[in-house]
Amino acid sequence: MKLLVIGSGGREHALAWRLAQGPRVQKVFVAPGNGGTARESWAQNVPITALDELAAFAQKESVYLTVVGPEQPLADGVVDLFRSKGLRIFGPTQAAARLESSKEYAKAFMIRHGIPTAAYGGFEDAAAAHRYVDAHPGRIVVKADGLAAGKGVVVAADSAEAHAAVDRFLVDRTMGSAGNRVVIEECLDGEEASFIVMCDGEHVLPLATTQDHKRLKDGDAGPNTGGMGAYSPAPVVTPTVHGQVVREVIQRVLAGMAKEGHPYSGFLYAGLMIDGAGNAKVLEFNCRLGDPETQPILLRLKSDLFDMVEHAMDGRLDRFNAEWDRRPALGVVLAAAGYPENPRKGDAISGLPQAADDVRVFHAGTALSGERIVSSGGRVLCVTALGDTLRLAQLRAYQVVEGIRFEGMQYRRDIGHRAFETRAAARPAPVPKR
Repeated sequence: MKLLVIGSGGREHALAWRLAQGPRVQKVFVAPGNGGTARESWAQNVPITALDELAAFAQKESVYLTVVGPEQPLADGVVDLFRSKGLRIFGPTQAAARLESSKEYAKAFMIRHGIPTAAYGGFEDAAAAHRYVDAHPGRIVVKADGLAAGKGVVVAADSAEAHAAVDRFLVDRTMGSAGNRVVIEECLDGEEASFIVMCDGEHVLPLATTQDHKRLKDGDAGPNTGGMGAYSPAPVVTPTVHGQVVREVIQRVLAGMAKEGHPYSGFLYAGLMIDGAGNAKVLEFNCRLGDPETQPILLRLKSDLFDMVEHAMDGRLDRFNAEWDRRPALGVVLAAAGYPENPRKGDAISGLPQAADDVRVFHAGTALSGERIVSSGGRVLCVTALGDTLRLAQLRAYQVVEGIRFEGMQYRRDIGHRAFETRAAARPAPVPKR
């Protein structure tokens, strides 16, 4: 069977790789793909991004199933288009994808259906937004309403920073149409985690838990990015938290979407804030797999991903039990010089290792230039490794990172630190000797 993966990032490289492991899969097309997928023997890059052209390609090549990686095609209605032409595709419809494409819609949906989240206000008028900030002094979060590739969120330390963010979005229009409206919400305290599931409209299959690192620099300093690394599992998602999130978040999303006439099928990502008492609230929804969370998740997956997607497409997720490698996985993102504000492109990459059983380098912002791999985007690579413990997975990943070179390469050296801190905090205090 021929499959199609839409997208060009590390998430799509990982998706295509894992799908290709299925015994029934003949070839995986990746549109448009990247320098890494261009070199895979089981993959073929397709230089197409227009949705109507992608649908025509899928028809011409008799593609059995398409899996959508990034958010923009979902927001643009790729699922609706493919279905209208009788093509099988895994992902939410344009209406359901509003959970990600409009933060204000998602907040209102959560309030309607009793899903725990932060209090908020939505604004398109800058003066009204400024009044809201004045009425809620202290730490506050300002978000561009639309899709902003992970860069439309400002966690303001004080009112001055919040006012500046409102002006950037609504007055200066630095986020373009994504910032035509803003959502301003209370700043929640706790630890973040990524809770990603597969949905078939009625049933849910949770994937391995993950936690990513959004800030550019060590110690969670610097600007927000699309994600500088991730690990799985996330110790902060205890069995109790896991059960609460399935009941109070995921199942309520499915019930609410069905009630409102938009049954949800596809990947669903709930970004959570978990407080010290183990209570989880939703920060945001994504209507696809996360990046870089996908890379450690799929490195740990032992089941046939193609089989999983087929069960979801046929409404049979309740009959599937996913198998996971017991070993933790950790991924380190290598970013380009100037990322995230102005990433540089065209730098030659050297030292890329051969894939091994315990480590893979997934490409994101790369391209082929002759025989060379060069950088072509902000997040360039994600070095992802397995280990008998998370510490060993971390050591293995950084061992590989040390051998890779490109001009201006930047990466964090503390991916996984939250997991180690969480475990240390969970240990009982030592009993003093008498």
